This record gives sequence, C-alpha cells and structure tokens, in this order.
Amino acid sequence: MNPILDRLQPYPFERLRRLLAGVEASPVHRPLNLSIGEPRHQTPALIRDAVVSSLDGLSSYPPTAGVEPLRAAIADWLRRRYGLSAIDAKTQVLPVNGSREALFAFAQATIDPGDGGWVVCPNPFYQIYEGAALLAGARPWFVEQAAANDFRCDWDAVPDEVWSRTRLLYVCSPGNPTGSVIPLDEWRRLFELSDRHGFTIASDECYSEIYHDESAPPMGALQAAQRLGRSGFERLVVFSSLSKRSNVPGMRSGFVAGDAALLERFLLYRTYHGSAMSPTYQAASVAAWSDEAHVRENRRMYREKFDAVTPVIASVLSTSRPEAGFYLWAGVPGGDDQAFCRELLRQYNVLSLPGSFLAREHEGRNPGAGFVRLALVEPLERCIEAAERIRNFASG
Repeated sequence: MNPILDRLQPYPFERLRRLLAGVEASPVHRPLNLSIGEPRHQTPALIRDAVVSSLDGLSSYPPTAGVEPLRAAIADWLRRRYGLSAIDAKTQVLPVNGSREALFAFAQATIDPGDGGWVVCPNPFYQIYEGAALLAGARPWFVEQAAANDFRCDWDAVPDEVWSRTRLLYVCSPGNPTGSVIPLDEWRRLFELSDRHGFTIASDECYSEIYHDESAPPMGALQAAQRLGRSGFERLVVFSSLSKRSNVPGMRSGFVAGDAALLERFLLYRTYHGSAMSPTYQAASVAAWSDEAHVRENRRMYREKFDAVTPVIASVLSTSRPEAGFYLWAGVPGGDDQAFCRELLRQYNVLSLPGSFLAREHEGRNPGAGFVRLALVEPLERCIEAAERIRNFASG
C-alpha cells in the first residue's frame, strides 16, 4: 500500500463521529443537523426532467472531454456570470465529476512527486487540499484565516523560501467555512506571487452562487484575471459545481476552466483516470447551467434563513452574516468547540461541527479552535428551531 495513506488525517465527519461516541442525544428534542454542508433544497424540476429524458445516454460510454453542448453551456454561463470577453469552450473548459474529485486529481496531474515542493492553502480549509498535496508527494503549508483579519489569508506571512518552492496554491472564494470573498486587490497580489515564483493557482468556487445581494455577486478568479489584463488566465484554473448552485449533489457535475495549456495536460491525466461524466448527467447539466431562475430562488431561500437565524445565533455566539456561502462561522463561549458540540447534542439534539476539525495546528496554533461551523441547509423552520435551541443552550 502507498505509505502516504498513513499520513492522511480522518475526515472531519469521522472525527465528529468519534467525538460524539457515547453521547446520548436529548430524547425530548427531534434531531436537527447543522454539521454537514449537503444541500437539502429540492432538485429543480427542469433538471430532473432532463435526466429522465436523457436516460438513453446510459447505453454509451461518455467522452472524457465532455460533449460540445455541455462545454458550450458552461462557457456561456461564464460569460454571463463574470462578463468574460473570451473563453474558449474547447480549450479552456473541462467538465468534471464535481469539484471535489477534480480538486484532488488536479494536484496529482500537475505536481512532480519527486520535487518536494509546497502546496499552500488556507487554514481552516477543505480537507481535500491537504490530502491532494500529500498524495501528490508535496508538503502542505497552511495560511491562517483569523478573525482579526476578517478571516482573510495573510499571504505576506508565508516565508519567501516557501513561496519559492510552492507548486500549487489552493484558494476558496467564497470560503469554506468562513464565507469570505477574495477582493480584486488580493487577487492582484496572488497573481504577482504566481508570476514571481511560477506556481499554479487553483480557485475553488463551488459556493459562488450562494450570496445575499442579487446586484453584487462575488468576484471570481477568471473575472479578476480579466480585469487585471490576464485574459489568457496564465497558471490559473477555477473549479465550480452544480451541487450547491442547483441542489444536485448526487449528480456529481462540475467543471474546471482557465489556462488552456494546463487543461490540455489535465485532460490527458483524466483520460487515464477514467473519470468521465455520464452522458445522462451531461445532458442534465446543460439544462442546469442554462437556467438562472432556479438559482435565484435557491438564493432567496438561503437569504430567508440567514435573515431569520443570524440575529438569534449572534445574540449568544460571536458571528455575523458571511459574505457568501451557507455557513455561519461562530465563536463559542469558553473557546472549547468540541465540548460545545458534544453538549449541544446531549442537551438539545443539534449536530454542529467543531471548527478545530476543519483546520490544522500550524506554528503552534489551530485557527479553527473555538469556532463551530453551522450549515443552514435544513428547511427554514428547522434552521430557526435549531437557532433557538443554540440560544437557549449558550445562554443557559
């Protein structure tokens, strides 16, 4: 077996299962789950209908590069969403089986395993980044997202000797779990670092379509690159997904877009990797990327939940409405996030996720410690009920 597997840490939800072993959840309250970021809104009828009408696709092998209508639909969406003046559907767009699979595979395809370089990523973070770095033969370097810095990464805190041997930078905007969005000036700094040291930027944007103000969608990496005169997207790729945007996590449909030279090599890797999307789901994905009405309705439902829940939670925990995404990142009284989650389940039957499980200790500090992540994915009335139980628990 690959000995690097022994360096992988348990996934946050496995750690949560162990943490809660032996805890008897309150029997007087119905269970409410805010721990996992799994969309629970109903899958739109137009996507379900597209799946049913495309079942004949099950009888054929899928092309790894994706069918032309899907690549064209994604490119058209990128033009509408980010105002891109030029995005080539054939060379700068690649459909993938959800962003998670592609985020992991991209590191395997782009990193020289004998090089011993660094993969830089935010902290707290999506654990796929760490596993991808380790299994590609690289070393992860964590950049703290602290409350004092509005949960933004201090890239200048990374030593020059680390940047000089960095091969890949993972960023997440809007962020998981903090909901922070990278502004243009920060993108400018990242592009400058990439130009100086030659590393690739992988931008995880799977939460990009969940935001509060319809007139102010979060900026994306390709959009920032175009504004800064980088229309070729050199050393830049973005990862997006229909899972959160369109409530189809079980469809495993997303895309990678950006630097054509990188995508050409990534496609070669994926041809051997055997990770082509089902023709049935490719057809349904065309329908999803071509429609915005269901996405606006999705945002409306999340906005309604944040309007109702945020003031209740903020009355007892240190939190505020995020810039985007569907998480509340909340500081807990006393600073013991694991004890908070155990007792919240025991007393009120609400599942939450300790922030320390979403971060790594780096330079003597775990920036997730003292926080919990609350996913507002349950229906409105259940989110309100959970918020009220958290208020009662934290003030009791």
